[in-house]
Amino acid sequence: MPYNEQLAIRIRKALAGQPALEEKKMMGGLTFMVDGKMCVGVMKDELMCRIAPEEYAAALQRKGCHEMAFTGRPLKGFVLIAAEGMQAAADFNYWIQHALAYNKVVPAAKRKK
Repeated sequence: MPYNEQLAIRIRKALAGQPALEEKKMMGGLTFMVDGKMCVGVMKDELMCRIAPEEYAAALQRKGCHEMAFTGRPLKGFVLIAAEGMQAAADFNYWIQHALAYNKVVPAAKRKK
């Protein structure tokens, strides 16, 4: 399933200069790994953000934000933001900065051997 390349370009610009930035195609979209940890991504036309689980309920109250239910069940700590929630530069930057802040404190997943 294709993802919004214009949104991917917008994310690349916002994440320029982040440590160990890596792009991976996964979950039907494009995921941006920062410092070896999943941070943000593009799923179809939406921005995917990994946020602190304790901030999940409050995040869902923001314009354009909804739960990510990739497997049929909501994934706590992951949200999707539709166009109306990230069209304005201030809103887009809010989500990117929010995801980067959590990325700094979340431990990296252990790699499988």
